[in-house]
Parts: sequence; C-alpha cells; structure tokens
Amino acid sequence: MRSALNLVNLLKIVAILIVASFVTGCSATFENHGYVPPDGDLADVIVGVDTRDTVADTIGRPTAAGVLTDSSWFYVQSRWRKFAYKAPEIIDRQLVAIRFTPAGVVENVERFTLEDGRVVPLSRRITDSNIKGVSFLRQLLGNLGNFNASKALAKN
Repeated sequence: MRSALNLVNLLKIVAILIVASFVTGCSATFENHGYVPPDGDLADVIVGVDTRDTVADTIGRPTAAGVLTDSSWFYVQSRWRKFAYKAPEIIDRQLVAIRFTPAGVVENVERFTLEDGRVVPLSRRITDSNIKGVSFLRQLLGNLGNFNASKALAKN
C-alpha cells in the first residue's frame, strides 16, 4: 500500500513537471534591437548650437546616416515578440532623426514611433532568367538544330 502511494505521488510530480514545461515553453520571448537615446540625453542637444561632433560626444554616433548625403543621423530601436511557432511580431519601434544644416549644425530633432510610420512597398527589379527550369542537357540538345556547318567552316 505504501509503495502504491509513493508511485501515485511520483506520477503527480511528473505530471506537474510536464505541464509546467509545456506552459513555460509556450510563453513569449522578447528581443530588442538597436539603440535610441533617452529623452534626457536628447534634451542636451541644442538646435542651432550643437554640431555633429558635439552630438557624437553627447549621445554617440548612430548606426545609420542619410542615404545620399550626411544631412541626417538616424537612431533606430525595435522590440520583437516571438511566440512558439508563430512568425516574430514587431511590437514597438522608435526612431530618432537628427537633421543637420550643410554647415553641420543641428537643424531639428524628431522622434517617431511605430504608430507614426507607414508601410512603404519596396520595388524589387529582378531580371527573370529565360532558361528557368531548363536543364543543361536540354540547352545543349536544343542548340543542335541551330548549328550551321557552312558558317563554322567558312574562311573569312
């Protein structure tokens, strides 16, 4: 009788551990990417006074700058939620844009969030291959009818 009670208790413990592992395995995980300076540090950046060098000393250099010119610095931070088998979902995005005049003086400091954004469709210009799905042997045999011996043996 006593060994039967120990076996039942052992089975209860094992069942509790299995249920606990399923529950913790299905909880969401969060990942943070990038860096955005806090509002306190951004308050130290004075529009019309600070330059690229003083901004770099105050809050650091960004990982992204203006594409065509160095007229802006962009600080970007994203927070992603991953849950079991589902695709990762972005739950927060912050972007701080610091714009500079051509002389390198701070012109504007702006903060944008995920709610401020809009979806921008990217145009992918890819040239399709005209031999897609054609094997090497088929290409080789397909050229047999195009061979002209008179042109190959003709002397120029």
